Amino acid sequence: MSKTKYSEKAQDKVGKVMHEFKEGKLKSSSGEKVTNRKQAIAIGISEAKEKGLKVPNKKKE
Repeated sequence: MSKTKYSEKAQDKVGKVMHEFKEGKLKSSSGEKVTNRKQAIAIGISEAKEKGLKVPNKKKE
């Protein structure tokens, strides 16, 4: 179970981005195909933030 709380819509957004990633259709801002899973998740979270959805702040370590 995750400690961080994402809204349902934010989770849906990340899920849609991951689906694109798995199909090989996800592209980064530079236009290149995304091949890293962590990068795909970061893109999904970033897009969720742009829409104003509830996303926890980045961890500061």
